[in-house]
Amino acid sequence: IEKTVETEALVRSVGGQFEEYVQLSRKIPQEILVTVVNMEDVSRFADTVATHLAGRLEDKQQVLEAEDVTQRLRVLARALSAELEILRLERKIENQVRDQLQKSQKEFYLHQQMKAIQEELGQEGEGAPEVAELADAIAKAHMSEEAEKKAMAELERLKKMSPMSPEATVVRTYIEWLTAMPWDKRTKDRADIAEVEQILEDDHYGLKKPKERILEYLAVLKLMEKVKGPILCLVGPPGVGKTSLGRSIGRALGREFVRVSLGGVRDEAEIRGHRRTYIGSMPGRIIQGLKKAGSKNPVFLLDEVDKMSSDFRGDPASALLEVLDPEQNCTFNDHYLDVDFDLSEV
Repeated sequence: IEKTVETEALVRSVGGQFEEYVQLSRKIPQEILVTVVNMEDVSRFADTVATHLAGRLEDKQQVLEAEDVTQRLRVLARALSAELEILRLERKIENQVRDQLQKSQKEFYLHQQMKAIQEELGQEGEGAPEVAELADAIAKAHMSEEAEKKAMAELERLKKMSPMSPEATVVRTYIEWLTAMPWDKRTKDRADIAEVEQILEDDHYGLKKPKERILEYLAVLKLMEKVKGPILCLVGPPGVGKTSLGRSIGRALGREFVRVSLGGVRDEAEIRGHRRTYIGSMPGRIIQGLKKAGSKNPVFLLDEVDKMSSDFRGDPASALLEVLDPEQNCTFNDHYLDVDFDLSEV
């Protein structure tokens, strides 16, 4: 076959592309490349390149169907160009992954070396002061036996981790939540019923029945000294003073006041919290409210309970049963904390 200028240009172009293709693919021996480059017969050259091309079947079919060698070379040039784009992208991804792995391995190796050197010198690691602070906080928190056991187990895990690892941050946050909970902190109730009555009267005019019910509870509490926290349901149209009466009850009793609005809440995890396996998980609103109050026996107002709704993530109203039932709320289990917390004094 006589070579034209166009054919010669296509042969050189396809040859250069095939050479790069062989280097990037790593599946074709170098001997094949030498053989192909030294071929004088253009038709045989095109057929040999097409044989080793791992492209689409349609492209190979077009090469077979093309009688004109120039047309065959054009199809090959186009197919090689597409394959080279894919191979370059593959090589780029491989290099990025390799660099990332090498960086992680280098960091791990250096951390291990630094740890070994610190142990030899009798020095504490970079996370040691923080671990000591957390251990001190656990000791001062006066947790339940179950919670303390869990906190100490997590602290042991934290000691073995690199301070820079994401898992260490998750464990640290969890221990901080456990130590921040009011396990044995409570406020003293105001014992003078006449004084409580006066505060309620000063804050609200009327509302005799709710006030009588509150004073009844106080009288029983004064006689029995130990009674489970009552649940009062305040019903009425907007603006009659339900929320402000809750705040007034807290002030009258001398307790901390926490208000949680449940309007529009659809997810059961808003009450019980998210499991720690999820990224950015947090305790539910009940536990968050208790931490904010800083005491075990606050006045807790669940506002807009009737505005809750349910969807595929569960029914938050059903989750409230464990919070409100006096038989169950002494062992309320938040999914995030994963230990029982006593709500019976709320």
